Amino acid sequence: MTHLGLVALVVRDYDEAIAFYRDVLGFELREDTRIDDEKRWVVVAPPGARETGLLLARAATEAQAGRVGDQTGGRVGWILNTEDFERDHARMRAAGVVFEEAPRREPYGTVAVFRDLYGNRWDLIQHER
Repeated sequence: MTHLGLVALVVRDYDEAIAFYRDVLGFELREDTRIDDEKRWVVVAPPGARETGLLLARAATEAQAGRVGDQTGGRVGWILNTEDFERDHARMRAAGVVFEEAPRREPYGTVAVFRDLYGNRWDLIQHER
């Protein structure tokens, strides 16, 4: 059996990215291993995520730095599932997360688009049961 393990997210700085994903979004810091003087292996994931996480990859070239915050060409690139939309939406707003819109109902559930610290677009979704 195979599964999606990590998704790389190009970031400007390891520590500022860790602080946002851990302290603002509530992710767990799963690993932070120094590889050399410049590079670290940094993995964060939502609590309870068993198989998938984000590999925070610091931009190492000008081309990579130019993609920070726009890895998906302005589209929503990541979806954060929740079992309690109201709770998590309120907690995230209180922590300073910028939502682009008010929550809306779609056939698949309740959703609102937010931006991470770099401007990448995410969906917060509570799926219909």
